Amino acid sequence: MTRTKLPADLRRAATVQTVITLAASINPADITTAQIAAHMGVTQGALFRHFADKQAVWAAVMDWTAETLLARIDAATGATPIDRLHAMFSIHIDFVVEFAGVPRILFGELQRDGGAPGKARVLALMGAYRGRVVGLLELAKAQGQIAVETDTAAAATLFLGMVQGLVMQAMAADDFSAMPVVSKGLFAVYRDGLGMAP
Repeated sequence: MTRTKLPADLRRAATVQTVITLAASINPADITTAQIAAHMGVTQGALFRHFADKQAVWAAVMDWTAETLLARIDAATGATPIDRLHAMFSIHIDFVVEFAGVPRILFGELQRDGGAPGKARVLALMGAYRGRVVGLLELAKAQGQIAVETDTAAAATLFLGMVQGLVMQAMAADDFSAMPVVSKGLFAVYRDGLGMAP
């Protein structure tokens, strides 16, 4: 087997992508460093030159997920806050389809004990995401797009629940490819439920 020597940052990035790829078809809890190394065509020793241990690999996956997803939703554009919220919804669905291993990893981390570093990272990501959704809903309220009495915290929970519900159904069916089609009508229902103008 021919091994390619990569700079440290590229090797770390390749490791993150390998874990995400493996998690799309293997229970993340069952992924071993031996499997990661074999998939990359390197030795475990080479892998551990870039990561202190398996937990460090998982931390890198969590960090990449948070940075990438938040950067993508922060780039969402639209003429109004509701348009931006709709764009965020579509961007998140596309992200999940592109990286189907990510939700499996995140749900796995959420099942860990309260003090687990991976769980803390997932909760931080969820909090940051939720804050962005609430911010857009508050702006929509200020601009008169939704009723002033709208409970934006509850509306944000519902927004996140739409994505999470689609993810759970895709995981149950073991097929993420249908998510964009299935999701198309959901935001319209959400918007109508808040009394938003189409």
